[in-house]
Amino acid sequence: MSEMVLIDKVIPRTDVVKRTARIGAEIKNIELSSDLPDHTIGAINTLLLEHKVIFFRDQGHLDDVEQERFALRFGKLAPNPTFGATKGTMSIIDIDSARPPFRTDLWHMDWSCLDAYPKISVLRAVVIPPVGGDTVWSNTATAYLDLPPPLRRLADDLWAVHSFPVVARPTEADMNPYDQALTRAWFETEHPVVRVHPETGERTLVLGSYVERFVDVSKYDGQRLFDLFESHITAPENTVRWNWRQGDVAIWDNRATMHYAAKDYGDQPRVVRRAMIEGEVPVSVDGRCSVARVKFIKQPPANVG
Repeated sequence: MSEMVLIDKVIPRTDVVKRTARIGAEIKNIELSSDLPDHTIGAINTLLLEHKVIFFRDQGHLDDVEQERFALRFGKLAPNPTFGATKGTMSIIDIDSARPPFRTDLWHMDWSCLDAYPKISVLRAVVIPPVGGDTVWSNTATAYLDLPPPLRRLADDLWAVHSFPVVARPTEADMNPYDQALTRAWFETEHPVVRVHPETGERTLVLGSYVERFVDVSKYDGQRLFDLFESHITAPENTVRWNWRQGDVAIWDNRATMHYAAKDYGDQPRVVRRAMIEGEVPVSVDGRCSVARVKFIKQPPANVG
């Protein structure tokens, strides 16, 4: 029996509504919980690999603890590398618009400055502004396929340094405890610009806001290469936009997507909470693994979130 037939028996295809031809699907008529049967979790994972990001409305029954327990069904939890989780959890991070400098309004992959960055993110909407606050995801596998063959070959050979923090920050004496946590970390990793997805075998582009420079490429040329590749990743036909409602959950494959949270809601509050699943060290098309050059962190304050 084919995998698709098995999925149909667990989650009917009529309950899987594609959002665009290339990326994104809404899954209807399912209540997320840590108690879902293994075959349902397997079906969700298969749909995730197919659509890259999947959405679930009306999951207001979830709290922080149950969100974390549900996320744990997809692998080992990845703690945030710079500051503590929300109270009562090991990994849930509170992303609150009232607490800069936690910027999400830029194209990024979650924590690509790490050698084994998270493979899956599970995001729950807690407080959503009445207008704006959408998130946009892009498919980095189809972006790679869109490259002309000569540019694919170039991308296959390139490596980039991803780092955190990317820019200098104020001294800790001038910052509150939450902001200070962001200055305690320094991560730097060399990733291939193209990695081979460990589950699908697809080639995906590895770029985004953590990129500091390309290896053995001048800053001038590197910026132009970055802009060229990013333009394919963020092309409108390669993206899906989600209009959040309170209680929504989005799950995405962080190995095959980038995302951008639009900051178009003025001074209205926006709070979402995220759990992440540990990922694998990326492997290039010629079989080389990403290399962590720097990994340093002081002890963060407890329960900063």
